[in-house]
Amino acid sequence: MSVFAWMAWTWPTAIFFAGIALLLMFMTVLEVISPSIERRGFLPIETSRGDRLFISLLSAAYIHLAWLGLADLPLWYGSIVALLWAGVVMRWA
Repeated sequence: MSVFAWMAWTWPTAIFFAGIALLLMFMTVLEVISPSIERRGFLPIETSRGDRLFISLLSAAYIHLAWLGLADLPLWYGSIVALLWAGVVMRWA
């Protein structure tokens, strides 16, 4: 019996967590190659690249929850909204 047998792993779940792990590894390599400089955008705080990634991931969770609660459209549309918002945060925040 596997240690993770109690978890309900599905392919979409595994792809999601693998994607997050790859994103974190990419950001680590990028930080080593080119250290981030804090900057001030439309958010009222100075943020580094990692801060903006965290804000994007947290925002994506809230966008998906709001989409599930308020919209009757498929969740894929909410994912597109979350990706667009992440692009805005990473570029201009």
